Amino acid sequence: MITDINQLDLNKSYTYADYITWQIDGFVELIKGKIFNMTPAPKSAHQFVSGNLYGEIYSFLKRKPCRLFSAPFDVRFVKSIEDKEISTVLQPDLCVICDISKIDDAGCIGAPDFIIEILSESTKKKDLHNKFEVYEEFGVHEYWIVDPISQIVDKFVLENGKYAFKGKFTNGDKVAVHTLPGLDIDLDDIFFES
Repeated sequence: MITDINQLDLNKSYTYADYITWQIDGFVELIKGKIFNMTPAPKSAHQFVSGNLYGEIYSFLKRKPCRLFSAPFDVRFVKSIEDKEISTVLQPDLCVICDISKIDDAGCIGAPDFIIEILSESTKKKDLHNKFEVYEEFGVHEYWIVDPISQIVDKFVLENGKYAFKGKFTNGDKVAVHTLPGLDIDLDDIFFES
């Protein structure tokens, strides 16, 4: 039984079948079979921004068909639902899924419609590069990268299979959510600390 990440060979490739057998204290993600450790836990600025974004999106989605989830929530990335060999399992900070047939007891199978990653020092490189590539490859329609320290949001929208950069936003800006028409998020409400 695997209970510690140090019991795993980090040079080996793993699948979701391996992942669900681990009982590691803490969280890990798989990107194309490679293990990424999710520790240490996010700092308070990360959690503050995450909570504010969750509140805004949750309020908008009330009584609408899309669902909002926050980490830890496994998203298993597959090219088709029939894929048996899943080698990428991520836990986005926030994700919106509008095709509820993708939601099961284990999380989500297939790409969410909208993902937000909130940068931490320990996950910055992975969010900016590894996850960016996965989300683009598997068809996540909209991806926001939020920096809670710089108080900046980078917005990307999938166009013809590639992410198009739609702008860098900060305090004073309202950002329209492309995948949720009618939702404009005021960044003064997201980065504000009382």
